Amino acid sequence: MPERYDAVIIGAGVIGACTAFELAKKGWKTLSIDKLPEAGYGSTSASCAIIRTYYSAFETCALAYEGWFYWKDWGDYIQVDDEQGLIRYHDTGCLVIKTPHNKNLSVVCETMDQIGCPYEHLTPEEIPTRLPGADTRSFEPAKRPEDEGFGEATGPAVEGAVFFPRGGYVSDPKLSAHNAQRAAEAHGAEFRFRTEVSEIRQKDGRVVGVTLSDGAEIDAPVVINVGGPHSFVLNRMAGVEDTMAMKTKALRHEVAHVPSPAGLDFEKDGCIYSDSDIHTYARPEIGNNILIGSEDPPCDPKEWVEDPDNYDENFSDQIKILAMRLAQRLPELGIPEQAKGVVSLYDVTDDWMPIYDKSDLPGYYMAVGTSGNQFKNAPVAGKMMAALIEACENGHDHDAEPVKFHLENIGHEISMGTFSRNREINMNSSFSVIG
Repeated sequence: MPERYDAVIIGAGVIGACTAFELAKKGWKTLSIDKLPEAGYGSTSASCAIIRTYYSAFETCALAYEGWFYWKDWGDYIQVDDEQGLIRYHDTGCLVIKTPHNKNLSVVCETMDQIGCPYEHLTPEEIPTRLPGADTRSFEPAKRPEDEGFGEATGPAVEGAVFFPRGGYVSDPKLSAHNAQRAAEAHGAEFRFRTEVSEIRQKDGRVVGVTLSDGAEIDAPVVINVGGPHSFVLNRMAGVEDTMAMKTKALRHEVAHVPSPAGLDFEKDGCIYSDSDIHTYARPEIGNNILIGSEDPPCDPKEWVEDPDNYDENFSDQIKILAMRLAQRLPELGIPEQAKGVVSLYDVTDDWMPIYDKSDLPGYYMAVGTSGNQFKNAPVAGKMMAALIEACENGHDHDAEPVKFHLENIGHEISMGTFSRNREINMNSSFSVIG
């Protein structure tokens, strides 16, 4: 006889594990399935795990600010011990450079006022107080080393910056998923690793369960796709991709890992740093190192991956280019001779905003298009998905009347229609990892 659960969750990254936790707390019997060996082993482990509040839309800013409260008091959220220990959240704050690309952060600051999130304007002269040793000249537009004028200033100074004190990073993103797994298990959730789904079964127009690669069948009236870079593969398997206005794709990306400049203790004195003048972001890393990622400028080619199980995991020259771009702002930064960092995949939508939604197949739900900028929202995303699933399974027509979700920590309500699979592209998006 097939095993039976109330819900099967495909994917045990941080969002999948938090979704299992939230459903289990509501009394659902859940099974989380992941083809990898452990929770958070995939794109979660490759995340820079940055916690920030600045996005391109009110709803995404509100969601991120709500999430900050969970990371700040992670132990209160998890409420269990983990034999591996609990993650440490570093509340360093976030420094963002004002540029024409981000409208000098005017819209972002207006949104921060709406949601009650504090911030501080900095003049160009004040930027080094938050980023010691910073060269505040402008270098826009971003270039590659082979381009004429690479590394040469194009203006006397950037417009300034904004410092957001409520932000930081998690030093061990994989552990965050394990913590959420243990919390979910404490409420009866089950997890199964090294297990692959080969079929999403349907009967009479709705989902009825999954078939595993070994032929075993698991029955469940609800199946949730939290498959990260494999999300589009699962949506095709379920037969729902063609009916979605907003789709997901897997994008290969690289993050550089470099030592801090001599004389700068970036691990102790640094903060989250986002700069669309040089189109990089950075955060402190253990051992007085710096992680550097790209803000996806037009000069950098995007490598879309058709088979997320088969892509180039070798470093390219992008690692060195990222360090060279940051060295424009931090002239004392050394350029590594040997590449060190992370090569992984992002799961992104057409406008880089996530999909938290039902599908046209009753019983099949999606928390997808999340890689790169949704790690920070995992606890809230889990709560939203649980609320959405309960509402729809109780007969609510989410497409006709989107579920409203109350953000208890900041006292705002948002429409989950913002994250619909059928939304129009958000033209205010940065169309990058910034979201």
